[in-house]
Amino acid sequence: MGKEEGEEDQRPEEEEEHYHHQQQQQRQEEEPKAVARADRRYRRHERENRFLDKRSEDYQVVEEVFDMPTMMVITKMVNDGILKSVQSHFASGKEAKVFIAEAPDGSPLAVKIYLTVSAEFKKRMQYIAGDPRFSEIKGGTRNFIAAWARKEFKNLQQAHKAGVRAPAPIAVEKNVLVMEFIGDSEGNVATPLASLEDMTPADYSEVVKQLQILYQKAGLVHADLSEYNIFKNPQGEIILLDFGSAVDVKHPYSKQFLVRDVQNVNRFFIKRGIDVIDTTHLMEKIMTG
Repeated sequence: MGKEEGEEDQRPEEEEEHYHHQQQQQRQEEEPKAVARADRRYRRHERENRFLDKRSEDYQVVEEVFDMPTMMVITKMVNDGILKSVQSHFASGKEAKVFIAEAPDGSPLAVKIYLTVSAEFKKRMQYIAGDPRFSEIKGGTRNFIAAWARKEFKNLQQAHKAGVRAPAPIAVEKNVLVMEFIGDSEGNVATPLASLEDMTPADYSEVVKQLQILYQKAGLVHADLSEYNIFKNPQGEIILLDFGSAVDVKHPYSKQFLVRDVQNVNRFFIKRGIDVIDTTHLMEKIMTG
């Protein structure tokens, strides 16, 4: 039987179209694999160059925190002379992980990395929505978290400048905040009050004093204060940490936040057997005393 007219001419065209379709499908399948391979090579390169100390680091924490954009920020900070290396995981929270790092001069630093996949930040809009310093935030989780990191940096600047005992901020870039490490030259670190059983009336008075300075001189309310972010350093001094939630005293909810801070402080010291000032009078003391 003979071939119908045009059949022989059409078949090569069909075969060529099928071939191009297969090539396109293969490229689509290979592209994610290529990206994954590049990501693995990048991580391995950074570890080998001691941006992370693999001898002391928890790799599960590394994989959770150090995605490609975060690694690029760390690399930039190393290249800019802010960091020499990130050495070990120090503390964890729902929103961030804190690492001990080394400055180019060998001094210890704290690197706080905000988790870009944390759902906790959705609950934090009230702390930033009323702050005129951050009135224009672009949409998206990463943009919000970057604004949150800048907010903590600026709050630390204000608090530190006013004389509040808080870590000195060093640098901020996207979701990475670098600050002073609270400890001493012998490797002793500050301890949260929650881990200390023996409290004194002097400790209570010092916490109140720090809140007075924070409100009256820095113009801020901490807004997330508890025994878990009030620390005692090796010299016995009270240190306030975690300023991401801190708001300006003109913030519409600043009084409510201050009441909660005061109640948290009093509750803790009462549990430790310390006499406290009642909430109303302590509020007055912090704001005007």
